[in-house]
Amino acid sequence: MADIGEINRLKVLRRADHGLYLEGEGGNDILLPNKYVPEGTSITDEIDVFVYRDSEDRIIATNLTPKAMVGDFAVLEVVAVTKFGAFLDWGLEKDLFVPFKEQKIKMVEGRYYVVAVYLDESTDRIVASAKIGKFLSDELPEFSTNEEVSVLVYASNEIGYNCIINNSFIGIIYKDQVFDKPLKPGQRMTAFATNVREDGKTDLSLLRPGYEKVDGIAKAILDEIKDHGGYMAVSDKSPADVIYSKFGISKKNFKKAIGSLYKQKLIEIEKIGIRVKN
Repeated sequence: MADIGEINRLKVLRRADHGLYLEGEGGNDILLPNKYVPEGTSITDEIDVFVYRDSEDRIIATNLTPKAMVGDFAVLEVVAVTKFGAFLDWGLEKDLFVPFKEQKIKMVEGRYYVVAVYLDESTDRIVASAKIGKFLSDELPEFSTNEEVSVLVYASNEIGYNCIINNSFIGIIYKDQVFDKPLKPGQRMTAFATNVREDGKTDLSLLRPGYEKVDGIAKAILDEIKDHGGYMAVSDKSPADVIYSKFGISKKNFKKAIGSLYKQKLIEIEKIGIRVKN
């Protein structure tokens, strides 16, 4: 059985002028056009292909891997807008359709949007939706404290940034976690789950919470100072934006880190700078 919108391993049944036919379901064999046939493929071989519907609504296979499959969230560019909806570039010849009803705001050609890719049960076609929330799990996540997770930013508001965690759950990165570098929808990164709230949303940190993170930051600061000849004109009195521009961290975490280095007698804190002890 071939699953539309996913990578399938299918058996090669026969060759035709326009490609290979792969084993489908109930005798409905699936065409793999010549331009997508891997070199050296023989009858009875099993090959991995992505299965979807072409512009004529036929089930077809390709050896190309799209930018997103059914069940994925992705950041895709709008390449056309029609009276029926928008079309996104997802790496295949046939663009990915977003009906107007699945757009939070009217999409604009040339812009990028975070979308969920799904199989429309009524049409059996792969489509996309910008209404992310309804595709996320409503189950309570079971993250351990400080567990490392993968996140995709999909929206911002007055308190922070809404994220998709591990392709399944809603998370929030508060604005005070990102210092002076705003995040943008579509950014992917690693974060740490600090708290699972009763409403099912998870608070996230871009740095591992607690002193465990300071150790790593402290080493990075020490290495940076050494790279600058053992001295840098920056201290805990420096503005937060200066600290962030040099080290990519908040002033709070900078102060913790240099405090740790000072206690270990690895640095000297001077009036306007920090010097590595010899």
